[in-house]
Amino acid sequence: MSFIYIFGAFVVGAYILQVLFGMKQIKHFNQTYQELRRKGKVAIGRRAGKVKAGTIILFAVDEHGNILDARKMQGVTVLAKFHPLPAYIGEDIHYMDKYHPMVRKENKLIQQAMENAREIYLRVELGNYQEEQPLSPFAGAKIQIQLWKHQMQAKMKRSVE
Repeated sequence: MSFIYIFGAFVVGAYILQVLFGMKQIKHFNQTYQELRRKGKVAIGRRAGKVKAGTIILFAVDEHGNILDARKMQGVTVLAKFHPLPAYIGEDIHYMDKYHPMVRKENKLIQQAMENAREIYLRVELGNYQEEQPLSPFAGAKIQIQLWKHQMQAKMKRSVE
């Protein structure tokens, strides 16, 4: 067999494994979310990771803003799972910012995810939260091309003057 065939089979196998583990991780997220949802509202904070570990924080919150349960998922691979954060149970989500003494003990990614959960919870509580839709790769490329076009036009205009 040729090296190309072996390499191709390896790539296809790795892709299939990633899809399967990704589906398992999504199922785990949904189960954890449903478990927390039975306890109250759920504040979700996230810190997306491209090179560094991604982080998701889930806070089950009562009607007064007290945290009933807290979970975190942090990792680079699809093998990451939720782990409990018992120290935050009973705390008020309104004060879960980077200045809170317990939050300061966490790593920077968890701090950012907790602050994101708090910010979204406060915006939903005020009634002015709208989900921001990320740009598609094509829309981002279109904006980048337009930006380059305007830069080139500005350079050409300066060189003529």
